[in-house]
Amino acid sequence: MPTVQTGLERLLEDPHRWLNDGRIGFLCNPASVDHQLTHARILLHQALGEQLQALYSPQHGFFAEKQDNMIESTDLIDPALQIPVFSLYGKARIPDARMFEPIDVLLVDLQDVGCRVYTFIYTLSYCLEAAAKYNIQILVLDRPNPINGVDVEGNRLAADCSSFVGRYPIPMRHGLTIGELAGFFNDYFKIGCRLKVIPMAGWKRHMQFADTGLPWVAPSPNMPTAQSALVYPGQVLWEGTNVSEGRGTTQPFELFGAPYIHVEKILASLGNGQIPGAVLRPTVFEPTSSKWHDAACNGFQIHVTDPAIYRPYRTTLLLLQAVISGHRAQFEWKAPPYEYEFERLPIDLIIGDRNIRRRLENLEPVEELEAGWQEELERFKKIRQEFMIYRG
Repeated sequence: MPTVQTGLERLLEDPHRWLNDGRIGFLCNPASVDHQLTHARILLHQALGEQLQALYSPQHGFFAEKQDNMIESTDLIDPALQIPVFSLYGKARIPDARMFEPIDVLLVDLQDVGCRVYTFIYTLSYCLEAAAKYNIQILVLDRPNPINGVDVEGNRLAADCSSFVGRYPIPMRHGLTIGELAGFFNDYFKIGCRLKVIPMAGWKRHMQFADTGLPWVAPSPNMPTAQSALVYPGQVLWEGTNVSEGRGTTQPFELFGAPYIHVEKILASLGNGQIPGAVLRPTVFEPTSSKWHDAACNGFQIHVTDPAIYRPYRTTLLLLQAVISGHRAQFEWKAPPYEYEFERLPIDLIIGDRNIRRRLENLEPVEELEAGWQEELERFKKIRQEFMIYRG
């Protein structure tokens, strides 16, 4: 048996403790499984029968088959249960009255990755708002934060950088579970939905995903392993540049590079590549899709050796600044569009603060950037205490 029991598994032990006889919808994707890898919708159908009336899918589609940003999925009929699946990353990202008409309660079981820019948490926030509007109850079946629930890192989102990759002023690495985030969004920002969270059993805040005993199923196509999630809160920054973040390879976000990068120059600027908690290994890779597809990219793979001291956001800011400094003529910020934003720079939406991007361009030391956001980070740490379900 795994060390951790998810909210899904706790619900299935005694469904009627949590649910009445109302009609049920279920927001899920392929990572919504129990510890034996049986999909949750099958388990819920076995437990609840025809109460389960509709399914809902986040970005990347019901089968997590859509590879990249702004690739929409359509509504469909689930081939296993023959009930409708409403896409929440299609023509609309906000549930409308038609989508919620078949249900009285929405269950949510999504594997988050602990990072501000991962869109599942904003699909959840839109569901909370729509549920408050249409008088639907929401039950979030909690899952682990795969990169632990202790460490918090990065600047909080500035209001003028709000988008679908950042709706609320939280830091890049927030240190909360998706159930805790649901409570935070709903109460702190006064959404007012009828919300319950079914907590996990056995999860401790210090745990990395490997400590949970749970199986990892990719919640999105470019999050194939828990190691991908560990580097993601920093490596996602490359999405806003002309440097490949490893999409189109088997190790997205762990790999990064571009044909113009001179690896020895980068290593030298970083003091021979010394990164706390990780090894920066030079490599060459050819993406089969996305940026630089079929071109040999000079770059690195990040091998995390000690997750307790590795700081993903800080690490990639240092790497990004090294690339800017060493390759001024070749390096570029990616132009819009990005996640349905057609004017603002993608990097500003990802970093969440235009001023920090400008300071990076001016090669201000990362230590000074961090010092500038410490006060707001400490404020967030105090606020999040109210919404922590797990204290150990």
